[in-house]
Amino acid sequence: MILFVWVVLLFGQEVEKSDTLRLQEIQIEAPVYQEYGRGKKRISWNKEELKNYTNRSIAELLAEKSPVFIRQYGPGMLASSNFRGTSAGHTAIFWNGIPLNSPSLGQSDLSILPMIAVDQVDLSFGSDGALLGNESLSGSIHLSSESLFNQSPTLLFQQEFGSFGQYHVGLKGGYSTEKLGIQTKVYYQNNPNEYNYRDFSEAGSPIKKQDHAAFQQKGFLQDFQWKINSNQQLKASYWWNEAIREIQPVMGSSTHDIQTDESHRFSLQYLQYGRKGIFEVQSGWVKDRQYFNQIKNETSSLFLNTDWTFNQTGNWEIRLGSRGSLISGDLSTYSAQEVRWETYQFINFSGLKNLDFSLNLRQLFYEDQVVPFIPSLGMDWRISNEFSLKTSFGKGFKIPTLNDRYWEPGGNPSLLPEESWQGEMGVLWQKRNFESQLTHYRLKVNNWILWQPEGSIWIPENLRQVRNQGLEWDNKLETKIGKNNLTFNWGYTYTNAVNLPNPEESSSFWNKQLPYTPQHQARGSMTFSRAKFSFQFSSQYVGPRATTLDNSRIMEGYFLAQTHLSVENFNLGPFKTNIQFRIQNLLNKEYQVLYLRPMPGRSYHINLSIQL
Repeated sequence: MILFVWVVLLFGQEVEKSDTLRLQEIQIEAPVYQEYGRGKKRISWNKEELKNYTNRSIAELLAEKSPVFIRQYGPGMLASSNFRGTSAGHTAIFWNGIPLNSPSLGQSDLSILPMIAVDQVDLSFGSDGALLGNESLSGSIHLSSESLFNQSPTLLFQQEFGSFGQYHVGLKGGYSTEKLGIQTKVYYQNNPNEYNYRDFSEAGSPIKKQDHAAFQQKGFLQDFQWKINSNQQLKASYWWNEAIREIQPVMGSSTHDIQTDESHRFSLQYLQYGRKGIFEVQSGWVKDRQYFNQIKNETSSLFLNTDWTFNQTGNWEIRLGSRGSLISGDLSTYSAQEVRWETYQFINFSGLKNLDFSLNLRQLFYEDQVVPFIPSLGMDWRISNEFSLKTSFGKGFKIPTLNDRYWEPGGNPSLLPEESWQGEMGVLWQKRNFESQLTHYRLKVNNWILWQPEGSIWIPENLRQVRNQGLEWDNKLETKIGKNNLTFNWGYTYTNAVNLPNPEESSSFWNKQLPYTPQHQARGSMTFSRAKFSFQFSSQYVGPRATTLDNSRIMEGYFLAQTHLSVENFNLGPFKTNIQFRIQNLLNKEYQVLYLRPMPGRSYHINLSIQL
């Protein structure tokens, strides 16, 4: 039925053209983390830059192309982000402006967020509680759909086969006029993950075949945009996703757990553009249902926020808003519901030569508690045509999750929110086809919630304080030799994240690097392209990681490499066709991201895309 609709739209477009209504151009509003995040480090990838990752997950993109460390329990298994040495629950994740983190767990599984579902990925680094709200203690991930207006009709079919039984198929369709845009995406993948690994839990480390790590995923996403008139616009998106996984056991274990994750996500946004400002109303709904060995856990979140952005003078831009949230959880050991309300104001000032400032404030109310004002301050200084200085200071916070407060037995309703304070300074050098950015940051997380045993019961408490500091260095060089284009990217990350002394924990844990937080990471890539042909070689180095708080066990670092070979936009009759060949783990490295969780060796993948 979906395919029939797209064929009608594609081949019936001439009728629509004859009745096209010419509208005044509408300016699209930038997200708050871009518009008011002065002094912040950000990394972005658009649709073109993401095309080699269409059949992969957000976790794989970030592991290969960003300074964020991704903790992976195995291919297709749980994957979470580690921004600047903090935990997965300290990263806020958004889809089209809607928070995605689970109210019960306080985090999202990046391995079941497929790249085919999004057109743009943005990373924002540092504490962003004032701009983004809950959970943004160290960074945030933003997934979004592209603007759909005035684009050529498309129908794209993609299919990929890979080693270990991997199979992926996806279908995308898009149609738009000057006032209406729609886009549909359907995807399915299956990966038995039948790879060989060395079992270090047994004497002699025999080679075994993985027999309980199969992964299956399917989903559907619909985007809709409508220019109601010259100053009003409506956007709506719906995303259904289901993943069924055999949970990969640790080496030496024979468990056969099975987990199913199903999510429904809906976003609705109304924009009205006036002479001096923009009025926005956005609502969202997220429902997550998980079955772990037939045990059902379900959470839902409902959001409604309103914003008014206006220019007081040519130098001042102000945004005022509020957001209400209703979250609920119906889990195996408890049921709970909570209402949250937030008010905020964001201010940009550009009245000084080459200097731009932002000041942001947020106030949060939940249950009977009031979180003190959450501020952030940022500055961009254009020192010259080549050099810019960026600096920011801000606070992040995280409300204890529903599990932290209500899990039976052990939940602690009196827990305080976790808080972070961070300052950072970065220098950006841009000269012709070269760009280099060096960022230094210092971060402290207070009231870190830690679950620890009390008799036979585990109880969460605000125990830990963590101090993080580090350097991030990112570079890009583009050059042209005749008809050949060359692009080089490289970067290095140093992270020092230590557990500060506290009387409730053993002194053997004090001033030690946090578990699974590498001090050193590096990455690099080279891309060669000419006409319809492109080749890319990329690599990543992840340094040694401790597996325990006292750093008594250290896992060795690992180096990975990948290659992509693509031939694009060659014609097969009426179709445009792309073929990509990819090799993962080119050097066939034996490695583990987490202790006793084997990762696959060298694998081969071929992808075929056909566009009508």
